[in-house]
Parts: sequence; C-alpha cells; structure tokens
Amino acid sequence: MTILSAEPGGIYIHVPFCVRKCAYCDFYSNTDLSLIPSFLDALCREIRRADAPPGLAFDTLYLGGGTPSVLAPDQIGHILEAVRGRFAVRPDPEVTLEANPGTVTPGTLAAFRRMGVNRINIGVQSFSEAGLRFLGRIHTAEEARLAVRWAREAGFENIGLDLIYGLPKQTEGDWIADMAAAAALAPHHLSCYMLTYEAGTPLTRRMAEGRFRPLSEDRVGGLFLTTIRFLAEKGYAQYEVSNFACSAEKRARHNRKYWSFAPYLGFGPSAHSFIPPERRWNIASLEEYLAFSAAGKPAVAGREVLSYAQQIIEVVFLGLRQNDGIRISDFEEGFGLGFEETFGGVLSELRKNGWLKTDDASRCALTPSGMLFLDGITSMFVSMDFPESPPM
Repeated sequence: MTILSAEPGGIYIHVPFCVRKCAYCDFYSNTDLSLIPSFLDALCREIRRADAPPGLAFDTLYLGGGTPSVLAPDQIGHILEAVRGRFAVRPDPEVTLEANPGTVTPGTLAAFRRMGVNRINIGVQSFSEAGLRFLGRIHTAEEARLAVRWAREAGFENIGLDLIYGLPKQTEGDWIADMAAAAALAPHHLSCYMLTYEAGTPLTRRMAEGRFRPLSEDRVGGLFLTTIRFLAEKGYAQYEVSNFACSAEKRARHNRKYWSFAPYLGFGPSAHSFIPPERRWNIASLEEYLAFSAAGKPAVAGREVLSYAQQIIEVVFLGLRQNDGIRISDFEEGFGLGFEETFGGVLSELRKNGWLKTDDASRCALTPSGMLFLDGITSMFVSMDFPESPPM
C-alpha cells in the first residue's frame, strides 16, 4: 500500500555553486564557477533522460542550492525550457529561485522575472552585520534591503526571506530586531530556521575548538516561541515549524509537497526524488556527476523503497511539522488503521502535557509548545511497533 497525495508533483533543481561556502552550511556546493557550462549541459541531459509516472503533471519548479542566482538569467531560462520540454507543467506554476543578496542586481532580477521565475526566495539570514560575519555571508544588511526592493521593482509579487536565529549570545531583543527589519520590508513569506551545527562544517569545527559557546537549548526554545508570537503580530501566520506567510496563497507551494507526501523529482548533484513509495538521491559530487553524465549513466547514488511501516512514520513526522497537522480521515483511509486505536497512548500523553491541539477533532496537530519538542514527540510515535503490511 502507498499513500499518494492528490497534488500534482514538484521539480527541484540543485544548482551546486556558491561564490563562497557559508560557515554553517552542509548543503552540497562547489565554488569553481568555471564549471557552470559543463554542469548545465549535464543537467539538461539528466532532465531529458528522466522518466515520470504516466499522467503525472507538475505545478512547482524550485531552483535551490548552492546559490542559483550566480547563474545568468539566460542560463536559468535554459533550465526552465528543458524542464517544460520534458515534463507536463501545469499552467501558472510556482517557479522559485533562491537568491543571495550579494549576487543580484536590478537587471538580473528583472531578467529572471522575464524568464518565468515568479517567486524569489532571498537568503538574508540576518540584518545584523555581526551576525552576517559570524555566519560567513558575502552580503551586507543594506544589500539585503536593496535586493528586496529590486525584486519588487522587477515585478515579483511573491517574495520570501530566510532568517536564522539562535546565534551565540543572541538575545530576544536581537532576534526581534532582525524580525522587525524583515517585516518592515513587507515580504510575503518568511522562513525562520534555528541555527544547527552540522558535522564537518567550519562553524562546528570552530565550536569544537572552543572559539564560541552555542546558545543554550532553553534560550533557543524561547526564541522559537518569540518568533511565533512576534510574526503573528506582524500578520505572518505559521503554517510549518519554520515557515510563515502573510496569507494562505503565499505559502510555499513547492515546500509543502515535501510535507504532504506528494511526488517530486530532483535534478543535479545531491538532489533527491520521491515517487511514492520510492526515494532516490543523486551523487553529491559535481565532478562525479559530470563524469556519469558524459558516460551516459544516471547519477543516482542510492534508492530506497519505503515499507508500509516506514510510510506511516513518514506521514506522522511530516504531518506533525505542519500547523494543520495530520488529517485523521486521510490517515485512516490510506493505512487502514484507526488513528486513536493506533496512537491512543501517545495522544493521551501529548494532551496531558498540553502539546496537542484539541479544538479540531478531525486533525492531530501540535501546539506551539508541542512543536518545540517536535523531535522528541516524533520519537514517541516512531518507537511504536507497526505492522509490516496493511490489515486485511
């Protein structure tokens, strides 16, 4: 049995280039921009060779990375043309480009818009100069403000900003100042991520060397709750742990596919695809990606077919990330299991701790304080024994 979303699919393009790697980032990227033409050739070959399930249409395209805005507008247009030439793309798709403020100009943003990009997601991360230096960003706070203004002047009516909180020594006042600076620019969407220390990154090495002390979990948790309260006051409703939008129409359609078990295809080094129940992922090396492409071989590094039990775990984990939570009728119809009967003990514990919303019996959704303990709560569900196949 496979739980299928009724949504159309999404397409993700990983552009593996950065002017400079940020200290905290563990996404795959390469700083040798001379390899861009070779990458584009390999990428378009991968797209042309790809298969999609019969009848599957797509309504979102997302160019992430890396820093897709290091590409020239005509190169972005070439990628979009390749996608449209191979797949059934619905009318009026959401086409998102991630951009670094230090890599855009009024001219390039206007050209990206003409090429068909209709949503721009700008990686600001902080409006504090000290914060930007700590994170290793290449732009200034003023360049971030200019990028938002230029995007609006270029005709973008769907502008998102990324921010990071939980930096060492960051106070609630510091974080509120960052959010206030972002809200003053009136973006349509805000993604607010907790700073994490990923293995192998320069930031994690610096921490291990004792060059700074990370903010305590309690302090970071407090900033999470502050985020929800402050942005609600500014008109941004939380719809996923880290994501806020000024209206339901401005929620990120592509990212929601990841949380709703919808199918998506990924192209480029390290990109992931998911056609339920199979997940597969590409080689996380540009050099190997180019070599495989030149040899006419798929650049797939691995694949996994999710079992019935694994699908239950995925649906629970992804559903709990969202403010709307898990629609109980969908779960019961899809898996052939009674939700309360299956999870009654866990649900009772969550209700007792005030971590479960109780105003809508048709859904299982966490309160803001519950979301603060999302990983632990998810483990409570995951630790249960599920059947390996649907009940007869």
